[in-house]
Amino acid sequence: MSTENLTQSPEQPRRKPRVAVVFGGRSSEHGISVVTAGAVLSAIDRAKYDVLPIGITQDGRWALTADDPERMAIVDRKQPSVEQLAESTEGGVVLPVDPSNREVVYSEPGSVPKALGEVDVVFPVLHGPYGEDGTLQGLLELSGVPYVGSGVLASAVGQDKDYMKRVFTSFGLKVGPYVVIRPREWQQDESAARKKIVDFAGEHGWPLFVKPARAGSSFGITKVDDLAGLDEAIEEAQRHDPKIIVEALLRGREIECGVLEFEDGPRASVPAEIPPVQSHAFYDFEAKYIDSAAGIVPAPLTEEQTAEIRRLAVEAFEAASCEGLVRADFFLTDDGEFVINEINTMPGFTPISMYPRMWQETGVSYGELVDRLVQAALRRSTGLR
Repeated sequence: MSTENLTQSPEQPRRKPRVAVVFGGRSSEHGISVVTAGAVLSAIDRAKYDVLPIGITQDGRWALTADDPERMAIVDRKQPSVEQLAESTEGGVVLPVDPSNREVVYSEPGSVPKALGEVDVVFPVLHGPYGEDGTLQGLLELSGVPYVGSGVLASAVGQDKDYMKRVFTSFGLKVGPYVVIRPREWQQDESAARKKIVDFAGEHGWPLFVKPARAGSSFGITKVDDLAGLDEAIEEAQRHDPKIIVEALLRGREIECGVLEFEDGPRASVPAEIPPVQSHAFYDFEAKYIDSAAGIVPAPLTEEQTAEIRRLAVEAFEAASCEGLVRADFFLTDDGEFVINEINTMPGFTPISMYPRMWQETGVSYGELVDRLVQAALRRSTGLR
């Protein structure tokens, strides 16, 4: 049979990768996550990617939301929420826990479920528990959907300041003095737990910083100058996390550095310095997101100091088995030593956030930064790697 007159079917155009930007969540950082998502949605290349915004409400419902970055900003000192953006008060988005099926489904009570199409990669911009701590990452691993950022282990380590410091110490990175009060300690004997902190203050001096062990954006942190303020600080930290960590004051400069995964491995950005904020006791939530305290980028360091902190930032990234991105926070002490304070596996992406500012100064624009993170996620498989 001759094939000369057979009609040639036109070549089907390649489908653009579909990126689900997941934001909001159940933690106290819900509002900041929405702001971060707004910035990512504004920057992602729509000619290169299809985008599906999915918000998680404060009670844990996955909602289909408006793709409207302008409504995802802090206005009059008030944070936005997924509830304000959700297209329905009852409808829910479902990601099948089936590696052979990446199709997202939307359903409302009494209605036929609606297929929203396949998702190729998830960009989770959740901060804090129930999103940045390995829980969402575990769900995505079960679903077989690639995602931006670190895996289950690194996310969990990066969220828990106690185990984070233990990992850093085991890899030879220097951390400051700290003590941890676990929920069971406090429940069984408050007096003994409090004495543990008082003894720590006797050894390292006041002031102390009392923090939730597994929270971010400086929520729940109190600088305590003496014994009189201790109980109130503990209560505030426990509002965010029953496990608390108490850190000694380190005298020196606050220096941050960004790490980004390139094709040949992780690289560090130029560092930034967080100068003292006169109107705040420390670099707290209000200073970061409301009053827009300005960091200095690049940090005024010597060439040797800059090279050293960039090396240490990548070392911290590797020590915790991170992927994608990390912001590493250090103190440069008065005796000239870098002490790592913590890492953030999903740092803020708001317009004034330090991570994108550091990479902008390093030569990676915001749009390129978002693209590199998505491409790095698409290159990786889920599962053991």
